[in-house]
Amino acid sequence: MQSAARSTYSVIPARAGIRIEKATIVRHLGLAGFVPTYQAMRRFTDARGTTTPDELWVLGHPPVYTVGIAGREEHFPRESAIPLERIDRGGQITYHGPGQAIVYTLVDLARRGLTVRGMVSLIEQSVVEVLGTHGMGAERRNGAPGVYVGGAKIAALGLRVRRGCCYHGIALNVDMDLAPFSAIDPCGYPGLAVTQTRAHGVLANATEMGDELARRIARLIEDK
Repeated sequence: MQSAARSTYSVIPARAGIRIEKATIVRHLGLAGFVPTYQAMRRFTDARGTTTPDELWVLGHPPVYTVGIAGREEHFPRESAIPLERIDRGGQITYHGPGQAIVYTLVDLARRGLTVRGMVSLIEQSVVEVLGTHGMGAERRNGAPGVYVGGAKIAALGLRVRRGCCYHGIALNVDMDLAPFSAIDPCGYPGLAVTQTRAHGVLANATEMGDELARRIARLIEDK
Protein backbone atom coordinates (compact mmCIF):
# COMPACT_ATOMS: atom_id res chain seq x y z
CA MET A 1 0.00 0.00 0.00
CA GLN A 2 1.39 3.37 -0.98
CA SER A 3 1.03 6.47 1.15
CA ALA A 4 -0.55 9.43 -0.60
CA ALA A 5 0.68 12.13 1.73
CA ARG A 6 2.76 13.57 -1.08
CA SER A 7 1.95 13.46 -4.76
CA THR A 8 2.94 14.95 -8.08
CA TYR A 9 0.40 15.18 -10.84
CA SER A 10 1.24 14.01 -14.34
CA VAL A 11 1.00 16.98 -16.68
CA ILE A 12 1.32 17.64 -20.36
CA PRO A 13 1.69 20.98 -22.16
CA ALA A 14 -1.60 22.89 -22.02
CA ARG A 15 -3.47 23.17 -25.31
CA ALA A 16 -1.61 25.77 -27.37
CA GLY A 17 -3.29 29.13 -27.87
CA ILE A 18 -6.17 28.49 -25.43
CA ARG A 19 -6.51 30.69 -22.36
CA ILE A 20 -7.15 28.61 -19.25
CA GLU A 21 -10.20 29.74 -17.28
CA LYS A 22 -8.92 29.23 -13.73
CA ALA A 23 -12.22 29.59 -11.89
CA THR A 24 -13.98 26.24 -11.48
CA ILE A 25 -17.75 26.31 -11.03
CA VAL A 26 -19.07 24.25 -8.11
CA ARG A 27 -22.73 23.22 -8.34
CA HIS A 28 -24.68 21.63 -5.47
CA LEU A 29 -27.39 19.37 -6.86
CA GLY A 30 -28.67 17.68 -3.70
CA LEU A 31 -30.09 14.14 -3.98
CA ALA A 32 -30.36 13.56 -7.73
CA GLY A 33 -31.40 10.56 -9.80
CA PHE A 34 -28.45 8.76 -11.33
CA VAL A 35 -29.67 8.32 -14.91
CA PRO A 36 -30.64 11.97 -15.56
CA THR A 37 -27.40 13.13 -13.95
CA TYR A 38 -25.37 10.75 -16.11
CA GLN A 39 -27.14 11.98 -19.22
CA ALA A 40 -26.54 15.60 -18.19
CA MET A 41 -22.80 14.97 -17.78
CA ARG A 42 -22.60 13.52 -21.27
CA ARG A 43 -24.56 16.43 -22.76
CA PHE A 44 -22.37 18.96 -20.98
CA THR A 45 -19.20 17.28 -22.24
CA ASP A 46 -20.47 17.03 -25.82
CA ALA A 47 -21.58 20.67 -25.88
CA ARG A 48 -18.62 22.32 -24.16
CA GLY A 49 -16.13 24.41 -26.09
CA THR A 50 -12.47 25.18 -25.57
CA THR A 51 -13.25 28.06 -23.20
CA THR A 52 -16.16 26.48 -21.27
CA PRO A 53 -15.38 26.71 -17.52
CA ASP A 54 -14.78 23.43 -15.73
CA GLU A 55 -17.50 22.34 -13.31
CA LEU A 56 -17.70 20.18 -10.20
CA TRP A 57 -21.12 18.73 -9.35
CA VAL A 58 -21.68 17.91 -5.67
CA LEU A 59 -24.57 15.54 -5.02
CA GLY A 60 -25.84 12.22 -3.75
CA HIS A 61 -27.87 9.49 -5.43
CA PRO A 62 -30.77 7.28 -4.41
CA PRO A 63 -29.67 3.61 -4.14
CA VAL A 64 -28.11 2.37 -7.39
CA TYR A 65 -25.36 0.04 -8.57
CA THR A 66 -23.25 1.32 -11.45
CA VAL A 67 -21.03 -0.85 -13.64
CA GLY A 68 -18.12 0.42 -15.74
CA ILE A 69 -17.26 -0.64 -19.27
CA ALA A 70 -15.08 -3.53 -18.05
CA GLY A 71 -17.75 -4.80 -15.63
CA ARG A 72 -18.07 -8.57 -15.29
CA GLU A 73 -21.24 -10.30 -14.12
CA GLU A 74 -19.49 -12.44 -11.51
CA HIS A 75 -19.08 -9.27 -9.43
CA PHE A 76 -22.78 -8.29 -9.64
CA PRO A 77 -25.35 -8.74 -6.83
CA ARG A 78 -26.95 -12.19 -6.74
CA GLU A 79 -30.38 -10.84 -5.81
CA SER A 80 -31.25 -7.20 -5.24
CA ALA A 81 -34.10 -4.77 -5.68
CA ILE A 82 -31.56 -1.98 -6.20
CA PRO A 83 -31.35 -0.92 -9.87
CA LEU A 84 -28.15 -1.60 -11.80
CA GLU A 85 -26.92 0.77 -14.52
CA ARG A 86 -24.21 0.03 -17.08
CA ILE A 87 -22.27 3.20 -17.86
CA ASP A 88 -19.21 4.41 -19.74
CA ARG A 89 -16.69 5.05 -16.95
CA GLY A 90 -13.73 2.81 -16.26
CA GLY A 91 -13.76 0.17 -13.56
CA GLN A 92 -16.12 -2.48 -12.28
CA ILE A 93 -19.20 -2.29 -10.05
CA THR A 94 -19.82 0.05 -7.14
CA TYR A 95 -22.77 1.24 -5.08
CA HIS A 96 -24.17 4.74 -4.58
CA GLY A 97 -26.74 5.70 -1.97
CA PRO A 98 -27.88 8.43 0.40
CA GLY A 99 -25.18 9.47 2.85
CA GLN A 100 -22.44 9.34 0.22
CA ALA A 101 -20.65 12.49 -0.97
CA ILE A 102 -20.22 12.42 -4.75
CA VAL A 103 -18.24 14.96 -6.75
CA TYR A 104 -18.45 14.68 -10.52
CA THR A 105 -15.44 16.31 -12.18
CA LEU A 106 -16.24 17.87 -15.56
CA VAL A 107 -12.77 19.05 -16.45
CA ASP A 108 -11.00 19.87 -19.71
CA LEU A 109 -7.82 17.86 -19.15
CA ALA A 110 -6.15 19.01 -22.37
CA ARG A 111 -6.66 22.68 -21.50
CA ARG A 112 -5.41 22.14 -17.95
CA GLY A 113 -2.40 20.16 -19.17
CA LEU A 114 -3.41 17.09 -17.14
CA THR A 115 -3.05 13.46 -18.13
CA VAL A 116 -5.74 10.98 -17.11
CA ARG A 117 -3.36 9.48 -14.56
CA GLY A 118 -2.61 12.98 -13.31
CA MET A 119 -6.32 13.73 -12.83
CA VAL A 120 -6.84 10.47 -10.94
CA SER A 121 -3.89 11.32 -8.70
CA LEU A 122 -5.23 14.83 -8.11
CA ILE A 123 -8.68 13.56 -7.09
CA GLU A 124 -7.21 10.93 -4.78
CA GLN A 125 -4.94 13.53 -3.22
CA SER A 126 -7.92 15.79 -2.54
CA VAL A 127 -9.65 13.00 -0.61
CA VAL A 128 -6.50 12.26 1.39
CA GLU A 129 -6.14 15.94 2.29
CA VAL A 130 -9.79 16.38 3.29
CA LEU A 131 -9.74 13.27 5.45
CA GLY A 132 -6.50 14.48 6.99
CA THR A 133 -8.20 17.68 8.16
CA HIS A 134 -10.59 15.41 10.11
CA GLY A 135 -7.77 13.44 11.72
CA MET A 136 -7.99 10.45 9.41
CA GLY A 137 -4.98 8.82 7.79
CA ALA A 138 -5.73 7.60 4.25
CA GLU A 139 -3.78 5.77 1.57
CA ARG A 140 -3.83 4.68 -2.06
CA ARG A 141 -3.20 1.27 -3.52
CA ASN A 142 -1.10 0.76 -6.62
CA GLY A 143 -3.31 -0.43 -9.47
CA ALA A 144 -6.52 0.05 -7.50
CA PRO A 145 -7.84 3.62 -7.91
CA GLY A 146 -9.57 5.08 -4.91
CA VAL A 147 -8.72 5.85 -1.29
CA TYR A 148 -8.40 3.43 1.63
CA VAL A 149 -8.40 3.72 5.42
CA GLY A 150 -7.00 0.83 7.44
CA GLY A 151 -7.24 -1.45 4.40
CA ALA A 152 -10.93 -0.67 3.78
CA LYS A 153 -12.10 1.37 0.80
CA ILE A 154 -13.66 4.68 1.72
CA ALA A 155 -13.77 6.38 -1.71
CA ALA A 156 -14.31 4.92 -5.20
CA LEU A 157 -13.14 6.69 -8.33
CA GLY A 158 -13.92 6.34 -12.02
CA LEU A 159 -13.54 8.62 -15.03
CA ARG A 160 -14.48 8.79 -18.69
CA VAL A 161 -12.55 10.97 -21.13
CA ARG A 162 -14.05 12.25 -24.38
CA ARG A 163 -12.45 14.87 -26.64
CA GLY A 164 -9.84 15.58 -23.97
CA CYS A 165 -12.47 16.24 -21.27
CA CYS A 166 -13.37 14.02 -18.32
CA TYR A 167 -16.57 13.34 -16.41
CA HIS A 168 -17.76 10.99 -13.63
CA GLY A 169 -15.58 11.40 -10.53
CA ILE A 170 -15.29 10.38 -6.88
CA ALA A 171 -17.72 8.90 -4.34
CA LEU A 172 -16.80 9.23 -0.65
CA ASN A 173 -18.66 7.11 1.90
CA VAL A 174 -19.76 9.41 4.72
CA ASP A 175 -22.79 8.19 6.71
CA MET A 176 -24.69 5.58 4.72
CA ASP A 177 -26.05 2.04 4.77
CA LEU A 178 -23.04 -0.04 3.72
CA ALA A 179 -25.00 -3.31 3.47
CA PRO A 180 -25.49 -3.10 -0.34
CA PHE A 181 -21.72 -3.35 -0.78
CA SER A 182 -21.83 -6.83 0.77
CA ALA A 183 -23.97 -8.08 -2.13
CA ILE A 184 -21.25 -7.26 -4.70
CA ASP A 185 -17.51 -7.48 -5.19
CA PRO A 186 -16.79 -3.76 -4.74
CA CYS A 187 -14.74 -2.45 -7.66
CA GLY A 188 -14.26 -6.06 -8.75
CA TYR A 189 -12.44 -7.21 -5.59
CA PRO A 190 -14.13 -10.14 -3.78
CA GLY A 191 -14.25 -9.57 -0.04
CA LEU A 192 -13.05 -5.97 -0.21
CA ALA A 193 -13.94 -4.20 3.03
CA VAL A 194 -15.58 -0.79 2.84
CA THR A 195 -15.81 1.90 5.47
CA GLN A 196 -17.09 5.45 5.93
CA THR A 197 -16.11 8.64 7.70
CA ARG A 198 -18.78 8.36 10.40
CA ALA A 199 -17.23 5.06 11.53
CA HIS A 200 -14.04 7.00 12.24
CA GLY A 201 -15.71 9.64 14.37
CA VAL A 202 -16.19 12.34 11.72
CA LEU A 203 -19.45 14.19 12.42
CA ALA A 204 -19.67 16.18 9.17
CA ASN A 205 -22.53 15.03 6.96
CA ALA A 206 -22.41 14.09 3.28
CA THR A 207 -23.32 17.59 2.09
CA GLU A 208 -20.56 19.15 4.17
CA MET A 209 -17.97 16.57 3.14
CA GLY A 210 -18.94 16.91 -0.51
CA ASP A 211 -18.50 20.67 -0.35
CA GLU A 212 -15.09 20.32 1.33
CA LEU A 213 -14.01 17.79 -1.27
CA ALA A 214 -15.16 19.89 -4.24
CA ARG A 215 -13.38 22.95 -2.95
CA ARG A 216 -10.19 20.99 -2.42
CA ILE A 217 -10.37 19.52 -5.94
CA ALA A 218 -10.98 22.99 -7.39
CA ARG A 219 -8.00 24.40 -5.54
CA LEU A 220 -5.68 21.64 -6.76
CA ILE A 221 -6.90 22.04 -10.35
CA GLU A 222 -6.48 25.81 -10.31
CA ASP A 223 -3.12 25.79 -8.49
CA LYS A 224 -1.61 23.00 -10.58
